[in-house]
Amino acid sequence: MTNDQPFVDLRKYDQSWFDRGRPSWYVLFWWFVQAIAFPLTPQPLNILRCALLRLFGARIGKGVLIRPTARFTYPWKVTIGDYSWIGDNVVLYSLEQIHIGEHCVISQKSYLCTGSHDLRDPAFGLKTASITINNGVWVAADCFVGPGVQIGANAVIGARSSVFTNMPSGQICWGSPCRPKTVRIKLDPSTNS
Repeated sequence: MTNDQPFVDLRKYDQSWFDRGRPSWYVLFWWFVQAIAFPLTPQPLNILRCALLRLFGARIGKGVLIRPTARFTYPWKVTIGDYSWIGDNVVLYSLEQIHIGEHCVISQKSYLCTGSHDLRDPAFGLKTASITINNGVWVAADCFVGPGVQIGANAVIGARSSVFTNMPSGQICWGSPCRPKTVRIKLDPSTNS
C-alpha cells in the first residue's frame, strides 16, 4: 500500500439534493416488501410480483414477466411495456427513470444503472441520468447499461457487454465498450429459414 493522497474526500460526500421520489420510510418499506415477497413467490406467481410493483408506483404493461430474483431500487421510477421479460437477478438501479419498451427481454444478471459519480469532484458527487430501452430490444445475459443510455428499437446487446453510449435501432451490438457490429434482420415467420 502506498502513501499517496486520495483524489477524493468522502467525508464531503453529500446527496441531500437527491430526490428518491418518496419519503425514506416508504423506500425502506418497499425494500422490506421486495426482500420478503419477491423471493417467496414461486415462478408461476408472476402476476403477484407485477401487482406489488404497480402498488408501489411502477408502470407495468400487460403480459409482463418478472422473475422472483429481479431487483428494483425505486419502482415508482420504472416503466415496463407490454409483454416484456425481466430475468433472474436483473437489477434496475432506478435512481432516475428507467423506460423499457414493449416485447423487450432483459436477460439474467443484467444491471441497468442510472447513477454514477463525478470523477473530477473531490466530494465524489452523485450524477444520475435515465435509461431508455425501446421496443423489441434484447439485452442478453450479464450486461451493464449505464446512465443516460438509449438503446434503439429492435437492437440486440450481446452477452456481457458494457453499454456506455447510445446504441442504434435494428443493430446487433456487443463488447466492452459495446459497439454496433451488424444489422439485425427480421425473419419472415412464413419461411423455415
